[in-house]
Amino acid sequence: MKNYTITVNGNVYDVVVEEGASTGAVAAPVAAPKAAPKAAPAPVAAAPAGGAGSIKVEAGAAGKIFKIEASVGQAVKTGDAVVILEAMKMEIPVVAPQDGVVASIDVAVGDPVEAGAVLATLK
Repeated sequence: MKNYTITVNGNVYDVVVEEGASTGAVAAPVAAPKAAPKAAPAPVAAAPAGGAGSIKVEAGAAGKIFKIEASVGQAVKTGDAVVILEAMKMEIPVVAPQDGVVASIDVAVGDPVEAGAVLATLK
């Protein structure tokens, strides 16, 4: 991870950028103003159901679930979009990290999620 201090229109932000994301998803940097108080964290999706697979499909950034692209039982290949995440007015595809079959979808359209939250599982 690398830390940067960025000034935009006179506002100073500390930004942490993580390198080498293994999911292939595009991660958006999360910035908070230095002087601003910390906001309460957004709710995180519930833990995967009992029939979940062992391969996790995780959010690369905090945001809101915009669209579910795959369904339970569907075969996916590495790089196939499973969920579309909306973050900072951008639609970010969250892709399958490897070939498999969708075992569970653990979020619904409109759910707020944090970076690293498990959105789906594959088996």
